[in-house]
Amino acid sequence: MSGAPGFADWLEIANLKARYCRFLDTKDWDGFAGLFTHDVVIDTTASGGPRFEGRDAAIASVRTSIEAARTAHQIHSPEIEIDGDEARAIWAMQDRLLWPNGRTLTGYGHYHERYVREAGAWKIAESRLTRLNIEMTQPDAGV
Repeated sequence: MSGAPGFADWLEIANLKARYCRFLDTKDWDGFAGLFTHDVVIDTTASGGPRFEGRDAAIASVRTSIEAARTAHQIHSPEIEIDGDEARAIWAMQDRLLWPNGRTLTGYGHYHERYVREAGAWKIAESRLTRLNIEMTQPDAGV
């Protein structure tokens, strides 16, 4: 069964974001890097994090910050709009991060993203994370 071209693109973008979560949580850094355009902009400043321009800088920073953490990223309720070879989406998200030193983070919010089709495949060109709620714990200093 084949769907309308709009639905096929919608499904490809949803699968792209699903791979984003899986590759991030399994620490598949090569797979993760392959999801982005070379000039991607990742902005987490609204959640207290950094802003990066360029795939290599963004992936290196994400990898450094969560390499040792056990993570679970979940996304749902996508609002996807497609216009030719560009698309935009807002995803509800939740993430849970646990570092070996006892630090934890649980966040709830949204990814606001722009996608472009490159060589027939959808890629993330911009991603902005806005968290509505962040719950953090720090390890005890005496530990």
